[in-house]
Amino acid sequence: QLQLVESGGGLVQPGGSLRISCAASGFPLDPYSIGWFRQAPGKEREGVSYISRSGSITNYADSVKGRFTISRDGAKNTVYLQMNSLKLEDTAVYYCAASTIATLWNPFTLPQRNYNYWGQGTQVTVSS
Repeated sequence: QLQLVESGGGLVQPGGSLRISCAASGFPLDPYSIGWFRQAPGKEREGVSYISRSGSITNYADSVKGRFTISRDGAKNTVYLQMNSLKLEDTAVYYCAASTIATLWNPFTLPQRNYNYWGQGTQVTVSS
């Protein structure tokens, strides 16, 4: 069974940058499209970014457009989320999820239905 492991979270000041990773254990990530979600304390989980199986389609929540960039590296079996110009409101636990659907045209809706595998999350804290 595909296992996803997030890493790279930590504490960063407002305006700073962080790159978080989603690595697969035991199986290739190539057959999957990948989404990043986040959940802040007391808030519902929300979609942040998405990349299709081929990597040609990406999607971003309005709140992170222009600041976050998703990418995938097949050789390293990893998907990355580069986060720049971080804001206090970006503080959350970030989760990656894998879908067997090659391209999700609404990747942030019905996540429990559209994604088959989830990681355990990595904490990102933006604070001065």
